[in-house]
Amino acid sequence: MPKQRRTFTAEFKRQMVQLYENGKPRATIAREYELSPSALDRWIKQTQTSGSFSEKDNRTAEENELIALRKRVQRLEMENDIFKASRADHGTKVKIIKQNSDKYSVSALCEVLQISRSTFYYETKAKDNDDEITTAIVEIFNANRKAYGTRKLKVKLQEQGYTVSRRRIGRIMKEQGLVSTYTIAQYKPHKTACNEAITANELKREFDQTEAKRFVVSDLTYVKVQHKWHYICVLIDLFNREIIGHSAGPYKDAALISHAFATVEGDLSDIQWFHTDRGSEFKNQTMDDLLETFNIGRSLSMKGCPYDNAVAEATYKVMKTEFVNQMNFQNLHHLKLELYDYVNWFNKHRVHGTLGYMTPVQYKAEALKKVV
Repeated sequence: MPKQRRTFTAEFKRQMVQLYENGKPRATIAREYELSPSALDRWIKQTQTSGSFSEKDNRTAEENELIALRKRVQRLEMENDIFKASRADHGTKVKIIKQNSDKYSVSALCEVLQISRSTFYYETKAKDNDDEITTAIVEIFNANRKAYGTRKLKVKLQEQGYTVSRRRIGRIMKEQGLVSTYTIAQYKPHKTACNEAITANELKREFDQTEAKRFVVSDLTYVKVQHKWHYICVLIDLFNREIIGHSAGPYKDAALISHAFATVEGDLSDIQWFHTDRGSEFKNQTMDDLLETFNIGRSLSMKGCPYDNAVAEATYKVMKTEFVNQMNFQNLHHLKLELYDYVNWFNKHRVHGTLGYMTPVQYKAEALKKVV
């Protein structure tokens, strides 16, 4: 009987590429999802080139040559198109002039868009001056053992001929990630809109599960890396309390959770339910697409009730005591390496009271023996 041809949706292909970009080996993806390496390679190439999985968007050399010819015609018509921007706001006009100054004379562009040349040059110079000030602040900050705050930076800038307000210096420091060594970083939870979705609590605090990956729970916690707060996400299988996925990063967002899913071994479709609290990082289009693609059910804790996700909360408390509070992370790479090592120890060597003082891996192995 001939093998039935499989069809894949664009979202499935996108998730496969996302797993690859998040660090999962190509060979592993192909094996776990029964894909041909050539198909996966083609999806990756299409994402990197056209960004589309449609064949019409991945044209031949002859078609590309035709497109190039059309672009040349469009370039000749560009001067006429500039007239369409004559009703745009002032900032847009300045931007258009700067973007097209290598193709047309500034005088002609200013005349078409009805902006005086002196105004254009003044605003361009102001932007360049802002870049100079930023460079000066970074150099002064690094040259003085990263100890200067806005007051001392203001004085040093004045010595170089720059008159800059402390408020502006503070803004630039924040943009560049500059934190004085005299500043004691304090974690302040960012208040975000609560996820008001009507999704029910399917878990209902039934934390003792008898089936692997029936319920996977997750949450986020924060950790200091030098003078900046970073975040850790772990995915916990309630069946044996095993951390089946993990990630670390500087932002508390959906990308952090997607990276954690990419570290899960096996087909993600094996996960039946995904339970979390109502944080906005767990309810967004990225997460919705991922869960829908792999047919994973959704379960949410009640609003303001941490007990509905008690296992995740308890796991993070343990991680804080055994891992985070004992480390001094130098950078994100260091954090990721140490997190990988801790998760390996947590799953394979740390005994758990709730598992009869077995490790998660041992508990799973014993459960499989009983089934056989």
